[in-house]
Amino acid sequence: GLFELVKYVILRQPQQVYELSPIGALIGTIMGLSTLALNSELTAMRAAGVSVARIVMATLKVGLLFAVVILLVGEYVVPISENMAQTGRARALETPLQKKSSGIWLRSGTSFVNIGEVLPDFSLLRMNIYVFGQDNRLRSQTAAQRARHDGDAWRLEGVTESLIVGSEAVQTRRVAQDTWHSALTPDVVSVFAIRPESLSLQQLYYYIGHLQQNNQDTRNFRLAFWQKSFMPLATLIMMLLATPFVFRQLRSGGLSQRVFIGIMLGLVFIIFHKSIGYFSALYAFPPMAAALLPILLFFALALYLLRRAARGI
Repeated sequence: GLFELVKYVILRQPQQVYELSPIGALIGTIMGLSTLALNSELTAMRAAGVSVARIVMATLKVGLLFAVVILLVGEYVVPISENMAQTGRARALETPLQKKSSGIWLRSGTSFVNIGEVLPDFSLLRMNIYVFGQDNRLRSQTAAQRARHDGDAWRLEGVTESLIVGSEAVQTRRVAQDTWHSALTPDVVSVFAIRPESLSLQQLYYYIGHLQQNNQDTRNFRLAFWQKSFMPLATLIMMLLATPFVFRQLRSGGLSQRVFIGIMLGLVFIIFHKSIGYFSALYAFPPMAAALLPILLFFALALYLLRRAARGI
């Protein structure tokens, strides 16, 4: 429905703002300094002996505050809004799963299934299957440490099955592996798989350790951890990159041209940033290096342009 759609879009906005914050910082810096340039205030400052370095440092002080705000948004706002967005989406699509504090719950006929966690490869941890009779009385309970889908059925590992015989007697059976046939598929549970971008830095740190204990691929999560760690630095670098374009045209105006250049540079940064991440996942490039490389390249570009601006070129 329209309401659910609008709600989902609104809840996704903190993540979008967080990812695009370097572009926002770049364009905001260009527009702010260009306003000073158009009013000849930057010219007066330079004539009074204020160096380019001092103006840049003053700009970066404001940028530091902006970077801290973005860091707080990524740590405390984005995880909550993303969880609400994905849960609301699953409910709106009538996915037969509900996420509670005790895990994920599914009803299938007379059976209820509780899933503790969905791993990145869509295998399931801490499964409990409760089977009820026609009289709504519990008949059996099957617990499995892990479940993997082989295309036809779920292969349960570390299985303990308890059968209720009569009114009180319980028979227990333990096997290393068992098969569970269900309409539940990996595509259905994928909506509740944890996404790297929805976690805070602290959550990513602990979850990476958890995945390593379960022999899961952690490259995407480690990449997300380092990208989030360097996001404040990326924001400052983009503000630093904005300053040379203003100093090179103090007298000529051209605000629209500068904003256009800023948008293009910001888009190049985002595309390069994302592309390096994909290559990192595909070719086992170190996640930390993949997250830092775009920032270092744009930092070098900013320093080069600043030196040219300071020389009046």
